[in-house]
Amino acid sequence: MPDDTHTDPSEVREIRINPVVPAESVLVATARSMRPKKAEELAPRDTRKHVETCPFCRGNEHKTPPAILTWPETGDWQIRMVENLYPVLGDDRSQAGFAFGLQQTIDGYGRHEVIIDHFEHGIAVHEMAEPHLAALFGVYQARMRQLFESDPRLKYVLVFKNFGPAAGASIPHTHSQVIAMPVVPENVDAEVKNSAAHYAKHHHCIFCALIDEALTFEATIYDRVSGAVRRKINVGQYVVERGEKFIAIKPFASRYEWEVHILPLAHQADYLDVNGEDLADLARVMKRTMARLDAVIGGAQYNFFLHSVPHDSQQQAHAPSYHWHLEICPRTSIPTGFELGSGLFVNTVNPEQAAERLRAVELQDGP
Repeated sequence: MPDDTHTDPSEVREIRINPVVPAESVLVATARSMRPKKAEELAPRDTRKHVETCPFCRGNEHKTPPAILTWPETGDWQIRMVENLYPVLGDDRSQAGFAFGLQQTIDGYGRHEVIIDHFEHGIAVHEMAEPHLAALFGVYQARMRQLFESDPRLKYVLVFKNFGPAAGASIPHTHSQVIAMPVVPENVDAEVKNSAAHYAKHHHCIFCALIDEALTFEATIYDRVSGAVRRKINVGQYVVERGEKFIAIKPFASRYEWEVHILPLAHQADYLDVNGEDLADLARVMKRTMARLDAVIGGAQYNFFLHSVPHDSQQQAHAPSYHWHLEICPRTSIPTGFELGSGLFVNTVNPEQAAERLRAVELQDGP
């Protein structure tokens, strides 16, 4: 008979089903955190305000393509957008797609642009002033709208940020990127289809339901035989930060150890519909969330990306069921062969404990 007397009650080993996209389920295995491993190194932080050789620093505008837009429009720029010199998609040439047996291609048409988030070279997101972050979110929105209006072939615009070499960043100056494409990415399409199926069955948005659960749901689960408490789910257990209009939540099935999602509290499918005055609250929730992450895992490399409803023929049909959101994914471990081969993410940090540690950070209100 196996001896369970040395089992750590806090140890978790379970497969968690992503309620939005079940195919993206996660294996939470906290004991794995004790194994010898080489974690992704903290990204060296270049905190200089200006670097003479950096093409993104103010004064070096001649080293980049002409500005697509700047904020503010007059005077010294705070935020600047330019074309990406090495685009993954572009509109500089037309190439017809083809099909040959089972092999087929689609013309790689689209746009790939860089947003220089701030004129200061090494400033971090959590160090930016809230009005500046609100302006940055406004630039995201304005450019997304311009791109959708520029060409009906564009079905999706992805805004994202890479920080650190392991996250794909090739230039240390703080910047985001925008890619407009003629297809809807597979992961976004899966979110849209699964949320639509949930809405058809339950008549409410699954993202709204997850927010409601995070704010109102609590339960105690007992062992059927012994009667011992197996798990407690407390109100607010997954909430990391909350504003008047937005909330930051630690996903129950977090793919990455310190993953956090930011969502509007009220239902909204399209990021283009966010009111300008609400961007200030989004900026505050983002700044405080990033400050919490920096305090707990300072220097980590990360990606964040914005998922909004696709602008395809079904856009209006998806409006009641889809909920735009921003996903923050710190890269604190390197994917293994199991993860790459199975498609099952392995998370070695209990999401409940991760959320608790993030909430426990004491923040000082700044500008």
